[in-house]
Amino acid sequence: MPRSIYGAAVALVCLSGPALAEMTALESLGKSVFFDPNLSVNGNQSCSSCHDPDQGFSSPHGHFSENGAVVQGSVEGRFGNRKPPSAAYASFSPILHHIDDDGVTIVGGAFLDGRATGKKLGSATADQAQGPFLNPVEMALPHAACVVARVLHPADETAYPVSYAGVWGADAVFEIPASITDQCDDTDAQIEIGDDDLTARIDEAFDRIAISLAGFEKSDEVNAFSSRFDAWVAGTVTLSEQERRGFEIFEAEDKGNCAACHVLTPTGREQRAIFTDWTFDNIGVPRNRDNPQGPDYVDPGLGAFLKTDAVYAAYADDVIGAQQVPTLRNLNKRITPDTAKAFMHNGYFKTIEGVVHFYNTRDVLPRCDGDLTESEALAAKCWPAPEVAATMNKDELGDLKLSEAEEADLVAFLKTLDDE
Repeated sequence: MPRSIYGAAVALVCLSGPALAEMTALESLGKSVFFDPNLSVNGNQSCSSCHDPDQGFSSPHGHFSENGAVVQGSVEGRFGNRKPPSAAYASFSPILHHIDDDGVTIVGGAFLDGRATGKKLGSATADQAQGPFLNPVEMALPHAACVVARVLHPADETAYPVSYAGVWGADAVFEIPASITDQCDDTDAQIEIGDDDLTARIDEAFDRIAISLAGFEKSDEVNAFSSRFDAWVAGTVTLSEQERRGFEIFEAEDKGNCAACHVLTPTGREQRAIFTDWTFDNIGVPRNRDNPQGPDYVDPGLGAFLKTDAVYAAYADDVIGAQQVPTLRNLNKRITPDTAKAFMHNGYFKTIEGVVHFYNTRDVLPRCDGDLTESEALAAKCWPAPEVAATMNKDELGDLKLSEAEEADLVAFLKTLDDE
């Protein structure tokens, strides 16, 4: 993507949302798109509906997180198959590529299965941004023309202090015929544009909207780097003794070894750690029996996507069930202390304590009889069978030999990663 397409004048804008910030016009437009519920078929779901800033840009829907963790889309009764991941810090993921190092390792992309590669728009985040608008189980608009029409001519212009024209120029604004937009309230409409020039303009505008949205998602507002950990690294706060012990466990190769995948190597803005290496792994998470796709649903993850890619199809079977390693930032950030959160791609885990105990004891405790929930498994001192067994990582977790106190220390450290 040419550098010039990202260019935008700097403007000081005051928007509704989590904070006031000085941001570029591009970022401001992207923020307006992010918070606009009109960009869904029923006008009831925005990007922020599943990626709430006060919940660490993850799902704010505690009633869903407590169970299947998958969020209902704009159309009542329609659900996808995965828990919404955090949008914070996701913009640092590189374009999907591979590393040849004792085998092929896939790195980057967006969505937990990497299918938004970044090869279309030069940004994995921008590629990903186009998906939810048109997904029938998410925002469910029937055609990109509907997204474009509603951004170019928003129902509430005050929600767009910087307009599409303000970023991309007045000549970039155009009209889409009512014969098309009148169908945008029907998620099942089969919209045909029938005009090559109009199709090209819609495609260009849809790409620009995604680039704007990605600009906001890469802004300081979404990636604040304002956690107590960051302040500790900067020397402005002191962590407790327990938190410091937890950090030592986190980085020690002979202890938690968490930093093997949730790397401390600086990879982000101002050379700060993102706490992920953007690779993919299957750690043996059990099925979530409350998944709206059914108790027997198995998520094929990266492997299913690679089967559709001629370059990587030969490697697909080795990574069935693998999901992208997430950032650990904002793990415990919540709207209120009582707002439920869920962890892992399928939301099986409801507590950070449970996640840490699983990493520590997955291969030590016996198999549960049946698909127990996290709380049931913890009470029974067992773990259910993995969702996908064949490709499970057996080398870096499962028997960490941490004591109960060391598990608590590690949890204490992980909770220092929430942005203030």
